[in-house]
Amino acid sequence: MAMPPFPTRTECPPGACTCGRDALLNTPDADLRALRLGREEEKGLLQRLENLASLGELRRMEERMEQQVGIRLSISHSPNEVRSLRGITILVHEQPGLCRKTRQAIPAAIKRSLEQRPEIAYEILDVGGLFEG
Repeated sequence: MAMPPFPTRTECPPGACTCGRDALLNTPDADLRALRLGREEEKGLLQRLENLASLGELRRMEERMEQQVGIRLSISHSPNEVRSLRGITILVHEQPGLCRKTRQAIPAAIKRSLEQRPEIAYEILDVGGLFEG
């Protein structure tokens, strides 16, 4: 198992996670960016996601997460009427090396931010809709 030239996230306990960290480290020319997200970096990321000020900031965070760590998000709303934040779906795409807990924590942090600033949720709902622009 070859270790990358940068500090990586500590290994999850056996059987607790399905991140595929070991398989990723053993694969030549694999995308190891997800392993850069250590516990402290994850805490900082979640803190920023919980304190979003606008939809533009959320979109910038999406871009930075994909560029720096390879995390891809899909944020969409139900085609039916949305009456609460439960109607907004936030999906973190599967990625080797990304911890299961992180994949759950990111949408939860974004939803907490949407609860604090409902205008961001309204903007998400307006994307592609009648009031976009």
